[in-house]
Amino acid sequence: MEFPFPTLKNRITPNNQFFIRSHFNIPNIDATNWELEIGGNTNHVIKINLSELKKLPAKKVMATIECAGNGRANLAPKVKGLGWEQGGISNAEWTGVPLSVLLKKAGIKVGTVDIILEGNDEGMITEEPKSPGKIKFARSIPLNIAMQDHIIIAYEMNGKPLSAEHGFPARAIIPGWYGMASVKWLMKITASEKPFDGYWQTIEYAYWKRVEGLPTLTPVTTTLVKSEISRPVLFEAVPAGKPYQVRGAGWSGDSNLSKVEISTDKGNSWQPAKLIGPAIPFAWQLFEFEWVVPAKTGRYSLMARATDQNGKTQPMEHDLDRRTYMVNFISPIDVDVI
Repeated sequence: MEFPFPTLKNRITPNNQFFIRSHFNIPNIDATNWELEIGGNTNHVIKINLSELKKLPAKKVMATIECAGNGRANLAPKVKGLGWEQGGISNAEWTGVPLSVLLKKAGIKVGTVDIILEGNDEGMITEEPKSPGKIKFARSIPLNIAMQDHIIIAYEMNGKPLSAEHGFPARAIIPGWYGMASVKWLMKITASEKPFDGYWQTIEYAYWKRVEGLPTLTPVTTTLVKSEISRPVLFEAVPAGKPYQVRGAGWSGDSNLSKVEISTDKGNSWQPAKLIGPAIPFAWQLFEFEWVVPAKTGRYSLMARATDQNGKTQPMEHDLDRRTYMVNFISPIDVDVI
């Protein structure tokens, strides 16, 4: 389910509008029997239930979660996979326990490089590349990322317990990374002495990275800089000669935005949009731009272009080495001036 992007008005996405992406059926979990196991290359294997998790020091983190395939519908020719348009993204305030607290309780041993996050959802992939029977959804993050205090195991979303579709009773939240890393229905955390190379790490949610000119499948990680126009919508009829408030949002995984620009002439010129509200790490920022609509009727094309504080800017075209992931190229919104 996509977030209805044209309805974007506030920074926080209501829980009932937050986008949903699941690979298998939503597991039916009884919270009274649920336990999260932390083990692997650790001094101890510990298990913690939901009540115990909630008694640990809590942390609130606002984070925008974007599906790695968001915008895939804009790729041409048409590609396989969910045809996300604009709405495979949402923003919420999450409450949970820093992952580092749990890892310290288990005692991470020297030599650990990856932390594997395993969900309780499972099934078979029947399309190519097929899975070897039933598999769980699992992803990993490097230990140095896992120990950062904004990486949390969340049990609340916008002040309410997680719903079933959003990972009840607990899920990982990895701010700044694409959504596949924020594993839902979390059941097991494993410290590993070698990089994890599971199905969702190396076959799916992986892109071609060229090492010495040779393409190598590499896991998708950090969210790329991007902006999208929420209003006007595609092919909206806009009155000629009157001001129109263009709105949207921009984001970047590892940096705040420095600017969003708008073009109303197919990219020949760009004008600054107004960023609304303070910059919050890992959360999108809304923007607006007053477009003086031409008096001449006809079809016009609007574009938004974000640049982050690391100097990274949205490209005009999709990099084919990214396969069908990390789709952050500028997508025009055509409107009819009447």
